[in-house]
Amino acid sequence: MDRTFPFLTHENFLLRKIIANDIAKIYEGLSNPEIIKHYGVSYDSLSATTTQMDWFNLLKETNTGIWWAIVNIENTVFYGAIGLNNLSYVHKKAEIGYWLLPEYWGQKLMKNAIPLVCNYAFDVLKIHRIEALVESENNNSKKLLEKLNFNFEGRLIDYEIKNGNYISLDSYAKFN
Repeated sequence: MDRTFPFLTHENFLLRKIIANDIAKIYEGLSNPEIIKHYGVSYDSLSATTTQMDWFNLLKETNTGIWWAIVNIENTVFYGAIGLNNLSYVHKKAEIGYWLLPEYWGQKLMKNAIPLVCNYAFDVLKIHRIEALVESENNNSKKLLEKLNFNFEGRLIDYEIKNGNYISLDSYAKFN
């Protein structure tokens, strides 16, 4: 395991560096219609998923974000991914993103993983604001953010185009 990469632990799981061996599970997640229904990235082949792997590494290399694999405490089962992107040290803010494979939904993994990432951002990266842009129809994610004391800031109407249609995003933020 890369000890220079910040790994975060919870009693039930570990957040660790995303590695090449994760590519099949990342493809499984980011090609799954249940996940990509409300997620902005999707892939139609395992080889295309290498783009996502390159993006994870680029974020860390350019210091503009960091993403972790969410795995069981023994580091043998991949659950999903969570991370920060659009990291700005000038403005002391970042955007959080996350997804889980459907078989792990409802197990409170994200309820526990999001605070770990937020605490890391606030305490180590010295970020003041963590924002989440959530598709307006993604009620589960919005409820989760509200439970974790993210503030609803408003709706960005027709903010992006997905599958040829405009979608609106709800903006949430949490402050240090």
